[in-house]
Amino acid sequence: MSGITYDYMEQYLRELIPNNTGILKELENFALEHKVPIVQKETAKFLELMITMNRPKKILELGTAIGYSAILMNQVLGGVSEITTIERDEKMIELAKANIEKYGLQDKITVLQGDCLEVLENLEGQYDMIFMDAGKGHYNHFLPHCLRLLKKEGALIADNVLFRGMVASKELVKRRKITIVKRMKSYLELVSSNEDLITSVIPMGDGISVTVRKSADNCKED
Repeated sequence: MSGITYDYMEQYLRELIPNNTGILKELENFALEHKVPIVQKETAKFLELMITMNRPKKILELGTAIGYSAILMNQVLGGVSEITTIERDEKMIELAKANIEKYGLQDKITVLQGDCLEVLENLEGQYDMIFMDAGKGHYNHFLPHCLRLLKKEGALIADNVLFRGMVASKELVKRRKITIVKRMKSYLELVSSNEDLITSVIPMGDGISVTVRKSADNCKED
């Protein structure tokens, strides 16, 4: 279990979510067999909900792994989206590209190879949604670039922000994870204290944060 909420509650919530079939089930089985981390079941369902509500046309993903979440997002949108995903691990890139080509999605999903921060620094354009799921100790460094690339009405979704509960409790912090925890706390403080942003942190999966810009109309005084 994730350590974010009570095990019995987490188990119950996961049991409410129907099991996937087809492409996604195949990828889930591969990830389980080869111990490749992908988004947790409830996180995937939340991502599906957000995409269904917002219908983003252009999506940027930080952290590709085997391509599971990128393919999930493509399926939710019925293949009408344009997804760009960044990954630095060559083995993961090879697996992701193979999966994307296997299911004929190479025209819809583009994998960019390289360190996320370096790629972000040189990336242009605007995205309706950004899903952050890479370099857990660098979310605070990714943030300025993500805000630059995010459309005015766009949403920034970050996974693993409570990092196995360590971000919220010093008692859970493992020595070798201190730096990551400090940086993740920094990220949450940045998006929570910025007066131009609205951020909600959800204790689901390994912790999810959703950040949007405040509407200019909401900032006006009556």
